[in-house]
Amino acid sequence: MPLMQIGAVLLVLLVIVIAGNLWFHFVESVLERIKGLFHRKKEPPAWHPLPPEEDREDT
Repeated sequence: MPLMQIGAVLLVLLVIVIAGNLWFHFVESVLERIKGLFHRKKEPPAWHPLPPEEDREDT
């Protein structure tokens, strides 16, 4: 493969990666806005709530 064809293939791959990245961020922003319509000003629940701390006097 001549150097020109290798460069063209790499350029096409780069364009595909950039377009995929832009598409991903576009879809994520649309989904975030849709979620915002259904969950207005609501804090998400804690993923792993810690048990309440109890005062211990071990010293």
